[in-house]
Amino acid sequence: MNSLNPEIVQASLPGLFKTILIILGALVLLRFLGRVMIAKRNLDEERANLAREKEFVRERNEKLKNFGKVSVSKSTPKGDVQDVDYEEIK
Repeated sequence: MNSLNPEIVQASLPGLFKTILIILGALVLLRFLGRVMIAKRNLDEERANLAREKEFVRERNEKLKNFGKVSVSKSTPKGDVQDVDYEEIK
């Protein structure tokens, strides 16, 4: 019968340790990349929220500035609109 050769066992142990270290390194790298991607997504969402908030504030200020003012548009109305003469109601 063939007995286990100690050289073969010794040669495979360093390979096993290298494989385990490579797998652990890959997992650590993937975790790090995942955290970086989450941070990037959060920053993009924050920028989008700030842009929406600025647009809202600008629009609100514009509407408050023009509140109660009448504006006359010289363009023709869209759709089926009929102009009528002014008549005073008694």
